[in-house]
Amino acid sequence: MSKPIRILLQTTIPAIEDDWNINRFTLLREHLASLTDDEGRILCEVTARNREVNAVGNDEVLSRLDATDFDELWLFAVDTGDGLSLADCQGITRFRQRGGGILATRDHQDLGSSLCTLGGVGRAHFFHSKQQDPDESRHERDDQDTKTISWPNYHSGSNGDYQRVTPIEPIHELLRNPQTSSGVIEYFPAHPHEGGVGVPEGERHARVIARGISQVTHRPFNLMVAFERADDRHSNTLGRAVAESSFHHFVDYNWDTSTGCPSFVAEPPGDQIKREPERLEDVKTYVRNLALWLAG
Repeated sequence: MSKPIRILLQTTIPAIEDDWNINRFTLLREHLASLTDDEGRILCEVTARNREVNAVGNDEVLSRLDATDFDELWLFAVDTGDGLSLADCQGITRFRQRGGGILATRDHQDLGSSLCTLGGVGRAHFFHSKQQDPDESRHERDDQDTKTISWPNYHSGSNGDYQRVTPIEPIHELLRNPQTSSGVIEYFPAHPHEGGVGVPEGERHARVIARGISQVTHRPFNLMVAFERADDRHSNTLGRAVAESSFHHFVDYNWDTSTGCPSFVAEPPGDQIKREPERLEDVKTYVRNLALWLAG
């Protein structure tokens, strides 16, 4: 690789201290920045920022993302519905149309529902109040403990614990891990209320590549949807993309609970990651795979 992959890590909120601002993704940023290729060269050049708007309410970077030199956008939709302007979405769309890779992830209920204003990968996200899961049997609460949170809210485990990942055949390269006996990613950080994702209606170049399972209802749910490179109807070759059920797979608190969390997080954390930190290598391998695949 002649030059590093230029990755933008971006939230959809301003720099609010008591929230999931970009500083709570520091372990992810540091891991990406530490990656090297087979010849020891730096693999990724990482920029991390929160939402910063100009005088007309558009994010200063996202609204012109296609005109930047970024190769990838890792978008953490941590807002309650107002985290992206129309101009932001247009900039992100043009970015993918020029081949840029996108990770778009959110969380429970309507958290991150600004993604509904984003076409393409945004259509793979299902929320409570809009863009609902077409499977109406999923319009019911999964996690029962946190009464203030409604569906989709799949309970994959406590923050600080692991969840089992079930790759879908054929195994996608994002989920390969030569360091495990199975050869695939086996564990992800768990979260007590993950969101819903699925293949959008009419989308021919995307598929569900992994599922988790609720620890409450034992119901499987989709963890991620992968979009392959494909030409759109305007002859643009769209970049690869991934829609993921929860940004908590990447949050500091879910990799190391000692880093702390916002004051509104009420659930007590687990301690599996603290007791068995070696399993965290799975998600770190996935992060490397994701950086390379989105750039491909």
